[in-house]
Amino acid sequence: MPNEFDTWMGWLNEQPELLTLTATFALIVAAWLSNWIVKRILVRAIYRVVGATTLGRHGQIKESGIIKRLSHIVPALVLSSGVAVVPGMPEAVVTVTQNVCGAFIVLTIALAIGALLDILNTLYQRRPNAHLKPIKGYLQVIKIAIFAIAAILMVAALIDRSPLILLSGLGAMAAVLMLIFQDTLLSLVASVQITSNDLIRVGDWVEMPQLNADGDVIDIALHTVKVQNWDKTITSIPTKRFISDSFKNWRGMQESGGRRIKRSLYLDQQSVHFLSRDECERLHRFNLLDEYLTEKTKEIEEWNAKLAERGKEPVNTRRITNIGSFRAYVERYLRSHGGIHQNMTLIVRQLSPTADGLPLEVYCFTNTVAWTQYEAIQSDIFDHLLAILPEFGLRVFQHPSGADMRNWGESLTQRGTPALPEAQTPPFDAGADRTG
Repeated sequence: MPNEFDTWMGWLNEQPELLTLTATFALIVAAWLSNWIVKRILVRAIYRVVGATTLGRHGQIKESGIIKRLSHIVPALVLSSGVAVVPGMPEAVVTVTQNVCGAFIVLTIALAIGALLDILNTLYQRRPNAHLKPIKGYLQVIKIAIFAIAAILMVAALIDRSPLILLSGLGAMAAVLMLIFQDTLLSLVASVQITSNDLIRVGDWVEMPQLNADGDVIDIALHTVKVQNWDKTITSIPTKRFISDSFKNWRGMQESGGRRIKRSLYLDQQSVHFLSRDECERLHRFNLLDEYLTEKTKEIEEWNAKLAERGKEPVNTRRITNIGSFRAYVERYLRSHGGIHQNMTLIVRQLSPTADGLPLEVYCFTNTVAWTQYEAIQSDIFDHLLAILPEFGLRVFQHPSGADMRNWGESLTQRGTPALPEAQTPPFDAGADRTG
């Protein structure tokens, strides 16, 4: 048997082309076999071992394919090392094969590191406080750096030159690179500022009217911040816009536990007047006003008593007004309302009169930040205030509508006066119609 093998090898040595072809085929088979063994046996064994751990039970390792991707290095190493021992192989082919295999190995390692960083980000996001300090932007910067280094090493491997030669030329290309990657650099600076200054977090309600964004932040990346609007549409905002442009973050409201009500009732100024004695006695029926009216009446009587003779003139005395009583009623009503946060600012104030009436502003906070509950509480308050206004002799100001004009016309007609003057027809002129 050994003699037959020696004879066969001797015959192959006499046929150099056939020997090279046979060795190349054997090298390809060895590379394929190594790939099969690694993926069918080694990779599966590693998956089973990793699957028994806490990290492997979630499936991130298997889904990322990092181990399967690293297994591609084995056949590349077999080809790179085996091509050099193939007899009769041209030197150029050996060099090209080794360079391509080296570049492929570098690319595989870079992709594996990128997948590992994705796994790291996924594991970090499971932390309860991960939304406070997201690391996705930093990991993307690391990815860019890794792929940039990998690109330099791949080019160096393909041209069979030292990577230091390529790195030495980067200094002259710094300005060009900064111009090309200016958006990336600006986004990187913005991401650092956003994270360090805690400007926005995942889950924050942000409002940026200039970009039609109004909703919750669902993702913070290196280049973009995704905002899911209330209509479920998603707006992608460049990260640098959160540094250069103004925006509103409602996080403080959500964390405070109270949502602000700031709305005005516009009153007809002609309905404001002093309360008569009968009107004051009638307002004593309100439990919220009884104590106020008693104290206010006593205060005014003591003040007027000091005026002596001048106090006999009503113009010189102080009197209770219906709008002041209503303002006191509104404040006490809010103090007793179960939906109002009593430990936050509560003010009922008059603003400067306008052409649309006298604004009486309600400034307070609800004890909930939920939108539906907030709107229900606000509507309940103003429903009550609008309905109870006539009890104080006050009217809400509004511009005349079509119904107001019709009622005005009907009132004039009922009094015997035409609503509009009838058109007068010119007298008939007999000489105006002359036919020849």
